[in-house]
Amino acid sequence: MTTFTLSSPDIPAGGSVPAHFEADVFGCGGRNESPVLQWTGAPADAQSFAVTVYDPDAPTGSGWWHWLVVDLPAGTSELSANAGAKGSRTLPAGARQMRNDYGAFAWGGMCPPPGDKPHRYIFTVHALSVPKLDIPDDATAALTGFMVNATTIAKASFTSTYARPA
Repeated sequence: MTTFTLSSPDIPAGGSVPAHFEADVFGCGGRNESPVLQWTGAPADAQSFAVTVYDPDAPTGSGWWHWLVVDLPAGTSELSANAGAKGSRTLPAGARQMRNDYGAFAWGGMCPPPGDKPHRYIFTVHALSVPKLDIPDDATAALTGFMVNATTIAKASFTSTYARPA
C-alpha cells in the first residue's frame, strides 16, 4: 500500500514558512503567492481533490482559512507556484477557488498579529469520493470545509509555522 503524502519544495514541513508567502494586506508586506504543492499515493478511487490551508491559531475563535481549492480533477498531483492567484489560469480545468477568510477567491497569505506566537499553517490535500462538490460558487469557507470533510476518503497534510516580529 502506498502512503498518501503532501509536500512542497517551497515550504518545509515542520519548519517556517518563508516570508514572501506572507499576505499583502493588514500591514503584511509579502508577495501573497501560493506555494508549489505536490502529492503522491492518492487512493485509486479518488474522484477529485480539494486543497485547504488553515491556521488554527488565528485569534478569531474559529481559526482562519487561507486557501480552499475544490473540484481538482482526479489525475491532479501538483499545484504550480502561485496557482492561487486571483483568476488563476494555472489551476486545472474545472477547479474552483472558494472564498477564503480574507473574502477573496484566491490564496490569502500568512499575516498573524505582530509579536504573536508562531501560528501553525496546516496544508492538506483531500481525496474526495465525488467528482465535484455540490456547493455554490460563493459558498463560505465553513460550508466548503464541511462538504470537503463530508466527502473525504483520505487526506495528507503537513504543518509549518510563521510569525511576525513585534
